[in-house]
Amino acid sequence: MKGGKSKSDTKSAKLNVKPKAGKKSGKAAKDPNKPKRPASAFFVFMEEFREQYKKDHPKNKSVAAVGKAGGDKWKSLSEAEKAPYVAKAEKRKVEYEKNMKAYNKKQAEGSKDEDAESEKSVSEVEDDDEDGSGDEDDDE
Repeated sequence: MKGGKSKSDTKSAKLNVKPKAGKKSGKAAKDPNKPKRPASAFFVFMEEFREQYKKDHPKNKSVAAVGKAGGDKWKSLSEAEKAPYVAKAEKRKVEYEKNMKAYNKKQAEGSKDEDAESEKSVSEVEDDDEDGSGDEDDDE
């Protein structure tokens, strides 16, 4: 080896690279109580298609193959054949919107309570600051 790095040294050097730490701090925490968005008509179709595909092809374990076959089948369906899936998706969407209104109402009520507590905390902090700074002003 004529002065060059060995392959093992290069690999270990690449493994020691650390990701940037600031990326995750920008995201807000997810609320586990928030309703999930409804599935589109295609995904409603895929729920049914996956079950049928597994029955027809029990040895196939490839997720990609199921997805590709489902996409091809969806493209080949006419609007009339897609209608039941579209109707189910619309029904789920209406229910989701109802759940979101209830969720947002609950969040608004909860935030009012939090605002009252936070205002109290702020006023207590301000009172402490005024007392401390007032002593300095009297000395001058």
